[in-house]
Amino acid sequence: MEFLSNTVVLSRMQFALTACIHMLWPTLTTGVGIYLVIIEGLWLRTRNPDYYYNARFWSKLYALNFGVGVATGIPMEFQFGTNWAPFSEAVGNFFGSVIGFEASWAFMLEASFLGIMLFGWERVNPAIHYLSTILVAIGANLSTVWILSASSWMQSPAGGEMVNGKFVVHDYFKAILNPFMGNSVLHMFLATLETSLFVVGGISAWYILRNRHPQLFSKSFKIALAAAIIVAPLQIYVGHLNAEQVYRYQPEKLAAMEAQWNTIPAGESADWSLLALPNNKTEKNDWEIDVPNALGYILEFKEKLSEPVLGLKEWKPEDRPRLVGVIYYSFRIMVGIGFLLAGLMFVSVIYWPLGRFSPEKITQQRWLMRAWMFAAPLGFIAIDTGWIVRCVGRQPWTLYREIRTVDSASHVPASHVLASLTGFTITYILLLIAYIYFGSRIIRRGPDFNLPVPGVEVSKPAIKTTPGEFVADERPVEAQQ
Repeated sequence: MEFLSNTVVLSRMQFALTACIHMLWPTLTTGVGIYLVIIEGLWLRTRNPDYYYNARFWSKLYALNFGVGVATGIPMEFQFGTNWAPFSEAVGNFFGSVIGFEASWAFMLEASFLGIMLFGWERVNPAIHYLSTILVAIGANLSTVWILSASSWMQSPAGGEMVNGKFVVHDYFKAILNPFMGNSVLHMFLATLETSLFVVGGISAWYILRNRHPQLFSKSFKIALAAAIIVAPLQIYVGHLNAEQVYRYQPEKLAAMEAQWNTIPAGESADWSLLALPNNKTEKNDWEIDVPNALGYILEFKEKLSEPVLGLKEWKPEDRPRLVGVIYYSFRIMVGIGFLLAGLMFVSVIYWPLGRFSPEKITQQRWLMRAWMFAAPLGFIAIDTGWIVRCVGRQPWTLYREIRTVDSASHVPASHVLASLTGFTITYILLLIAYIYFGSRIIRRGPDFNLPVPGVEVSKPAIKTTPGEFVADERPVEAQQ
C-alpha cells in the first residue's frame, strides 16, 4: 500500500480514471454525430418517416452523451493545473494553445448548433437544420483532431526545443503536425466511428429481437453494417500503420507491447508472442505461447527483419516502461476486439444478399442479433485499452525523452490527491449509474411516433375518449395507420 503515500502514482491513477471514463462519451458523440448526418440526409432525400423517427430517437442518446461527456471532461482538463502544474508550465505555450483550440474551435462549434439540431425540427428550414447537424458532427470530430494532436506531440515532440526547462516553439505547424499526428487522428476517428456503428447496430438488434419496430430498426441496423464494411477493415490497417510508427519512433514501447526482453538482430526471423506472463523482476517471461517466425510478417510483411527489434534490456530499468504485463495484454485485447468486430461484420455481410435482413426475416436471425448486442460495448474496451498502451507505454516520460513523469507532477500532499481521487471515483460511478438509468429508459421507451413529421399533413379525425366527448387525433397520418 506504499502507493497511497506517493503523489505521482496517485496523480497518475486519478488521470487514468478520469480519462478512461470520460472517453466513453465523446466516443459516441463523434461517431453518432456522423450517423445522424447520414440518417437525416436519407430523410431529406426520401421523406421516409422511418428515417425521421430514427434521427429523433438517436439524437436523444446523442444529447445524453454530450451532457455527461462535458461533465466528465472538464475535471480531466483541470488536472493539468492541479496535479501536473510543472508539466503545464514547461509546455504551456504549445500544449495550452492546442487544448484551447479544442475548446474554442471544436467544443464551441458543437455546443452552438446542438440546440438547433435537437429542438429546431419545426422551427427552422430543413436545410438549416441539416446544416446544424453537420456542424455539430464536425465540431465533435474536431475535438478528436486537436486532442490527438496534443497527445501525439507528447509521444513525438516536434517544432521546437527545450530551453531552460521549458519547451520553446519554433514552428507551430510542425508541432501540430508532429510525426504521430496523422495516423493517430485517423486511428481514433475510425475507433470512435466503429464503436458507434456497433452500438447503433447492437441497440437496433435489441429491438429486432423483441420484434419492436423491426421495419424501422432494420434500416438503422443495415446502415451501421454498410458503414462497418468500410470502417472495420480500414481500422485494422490503420492500426498496423500506428504499430509501424511505434516500431520506428518508440522501440521500448514496442518491446513492452511484445514482452520482448532480448534484442532480435536484423536479418533474423523471430517468433511472435501470442500469450505470455512477463516478469519485471527476472526480466523474462515466466511462460509463453509463440507463433513461429510470425513477428517479421506482422511488422514488415516478411519473414526476416530488415531492422533489429530492440529488447527491453537495452534500456536501464528507469528508462523503460515498467508495467509490461499491463501494456502487453492491453495491446492484445485491443487487437483481438478489432478482429472480432471485423469478423462479425464479415459474417453479417454474407447474410445480407440472402435476404435475411428484410423486415419480415430479420427477426428470425436471433443468434446474429445476439452477437451484435454482445459486440456493442466491445469498442469502448478496445479504445480504453488502446489508450493504456499509448500512455502507459510512453512511461517514464510525460513528454517523450524530454520531461519525466516524476518531474511533471505537482508538489502537493499525497493525502490531498487521495481525497480527490476518492471523490472522483464516487462521482464518476454515480454518473455512470445515472447514465445507464437514463440511457436504458430512452431505449426502453423507443422512438416517439407521436412527433409531428415536418412537411407531412396532419390529419385530425375525431376520436372518442370518454362517453359523449371527442378530441382530435393530432398524430401524422403515417403514425395513425
